[in-house]
Amino acid sequence: MQQSGKKMNYEEAVQFLYQQLPMFSRIGAAAYKKDLTNTLLLCDLLGNPENKFKSIHIAGTNGKGSVSHMLAAILQQSGYKTGLYTSPHLKDFRERIRINGIMIPEGTVIDFVEQYRNDVIKIGCSFFEWSVGLAFKYFAEEKVDIAVIETGLGGRLDSTNVIFPLVSVITNISYDHMDLLGDTIEKIAVEKAGIIKKNIPVVIGESQTDKIGPEKELEKEISGNIIQSVESTSEKNKIKSAAGVFLDTAIERNAAIFFADQNYAITHAEFIRTSSNNEKLKLNLIKKYDDSFSKIFELDLTGYYQEKNVVTVLQTVELLQQIDFTISDDDLYQGLANVKKLTGLRGRWDILSEHPLIIADVAHNEAGLQYAMQQLKTYPVKNLHLVLGFVKEKALSKILVLFPKEAHYYFCCPDIPRGLDAESLRQAANESGLQGDSYPSVSVAFEAAKKNAVEEDLIYAGGSTYVVAEVI
Repeated sequence: MQQSGKKMNYEEAVQFLYQQLPMFSRIGAAAYKKDLTNTLLLCDLLGNPENKFKSIHIAGTNGKGSVSHMLAAILQQSGYKTGLYTSPHLKDFRERIRINGIMIPEGTVIDFVEQYRNDVIKIGCSFFEWSVGLAFKYFAEEKVDIAVIETGLGGRLDSTNVIFPLVSVITNISYDHMDLLGDTIEKIAVEKAGIIKKNIPVVIGESQTDKIGPEKELEKEISGNIIQSVESTSEKNKIKSAAGVFLDTAIERNAAIFFADQNYAITHAEFIRTSSNNEKLKLNLIKKYDDSFSKIFELDLTGYYQEKNVVTVLQTVELLQQIDFTISDDDLYQGLANVKKLTGLRGRWDILSEHPLIIADVAHNEAGLQYAMQQLKTYPVKNLHLVLGFVKEKALSKILVLFPKEAHYYFCCPDIPRGLDAESLRQAANESGLQGDSYPSVSVAFEAAKKNAVEEDLIYAGGSTYVVAEVI
C-alpha cells in the first residue's frame, strides 16, 4: 500500500478495495449482506445521492446486464445524459460505472477511496456496497438525466435497492445462487420482487407461468392496467409460478404491472452473417394488441437470448415515453443497433476472431447456457473446442448435460478463490460424457484450444464471467 502521506494511484486504490472489503466474486456468500443497513449508512454519509437522480432499476436471473445496456444505449441515442451501473466488471473496475458509455475517471475513484476509506471500513461495507455508493455519488454530482441501475444479486436485499426509480424491471427468474436466494422458483421470485416499489410501475420480461409453487389466481386488472398474461378462460386457468409472486407483490404495493412477453412478440428472427466478425440479429416485432405496431430491428448483440431481452426493453421504453421521455423510432433503431459502441458492453456472444471463429459468452447458469448451446449448433464448423470453467457453487449435474458431447474440452479454473479447480471439473464432465483435458489456468487452456484449432473450427469460451474476463 502507499506510503504515509502519499496520494494513492489508481491501482493502489482498487487493490485496497479488493483486499480490505468483502467481495462476492472472491469469497462468495460471506460477502452477501442480509440487510440494507450498511448501504443506508453509507448513503447517509454521502448526503443521500440516491435521491438526486432519476433511475430505472433492473433485476433478474438472466439478461439484466443486456437489458441495462440496451436501455442505456437507447437513452443516450435519444440525447439524455445517461448513467449506467452494472456488475461484475470484466477487466477494469471502472466498467461498472459509466456516463454515456465513458467509464468513471480513475481520479474520481482515487479521491473517493481516500476521502471515505476510514468511514467505509468503520461501517463495514462490502466491496459491492462501496461500489454502489461511489456510483450514486458520481451520478448525482454529474447531474445525469437518468441512470440505469442493475442489481448485483437478488433484489430485495441488494445494495442498489435504496433507490425509487421511474420504472422497475425484472427480466426473468431461473435457478442461480440458490444458496442465497432460495431453492425454488417462488423463493427466488420473492427476492427479485423486492425491487417493486409502491406506486412505481414494474415490467416483467417473461411471464414464466410454469406449474411451480402455490396456486395463484391472477386477476385481469391492476390499477387500471390490463394484465394481458392472464386472460381467464376457465376455473382451471390458475398460475403456479413466479408470475403469481410478482402479481401479488404489485397488488400489495399498488404498482402497475406489465408482462412484456404478453404485449410484444417476435414474428421472425434471423442472423445476418457477413465476412467480418460483426454479426447482426434481425428481429421482426409486433404488439399483440395493436395491429398498427410492426417494427424491424437489427441488434449488434446477437445471442439467441437477446430475443427475450429486446421485448423487455420495448415494454420499458413504452412506459418511459408515457412519462414524457422523448424516444423516437430512430432512437430505438440506432440504439439497439449500436449497444456495444454506445455503452462499451463486452462478453455477450462476443466474437473475438473469425478464422478460427472464437466466441466468448458470459452465460453461466442453466437457463442461459441452454440458449448458448443451441446457438452453437447453428454454426457450420469443422470442429468445436470449448474452454470451460465454473465457480464452485454451480449445480454441475444440471449444467454439464447441456454441452455437446462431440466437442473437445479444455477445462480450467478462473483466477478467483471461488473458482472450481480444473481437475474436479474434468472428472465431473467425464461423468456427463464430455471429454477433454484439464489445464492450470484459463490462459493456458485458451492457448491450447487456439493451437489445436484450424481455420474452419469454432472455439467457445465460457461457463463463468471470470473465464470470459481472462480470455478477452
